Amino acid sequence: MPAYGYTVDKDAYLRRLRRIEGQVRGLQRMVEEERYCIDILTQVTAVTKALHAVALGLLEGHIGTCVADATATGGEEGTAKVREATEAIGRLLQS
Repeated sequence: MPAYGYTVDKDAYLRRLRRIEGQVRGLQRMVEEERYCIDILTQVTAVTKALHAVALGLLEGHIGTCVADATATGGEEGTAKVREATEAIGRLLQS
């Protein structure tokens, strides 16, 4: 199995994702309990920011390892990895 940029911090990513999972369950409870709309939206914003932080960390690891390694070897693989990272950044900007 290949080593990816996030594998060094895998446990930290898993902890953050579990925390986000708990926040989402909290959102479900808030809806079930018919809490105030703005309170729910505030929590949605917090979850969204947390997910963006995870995504940026993963992207940084990808660029620092996968893209850097591919561009160091040159050729089409390097170009493809840069394109792939650019597309991922575009998707993040749209979210």
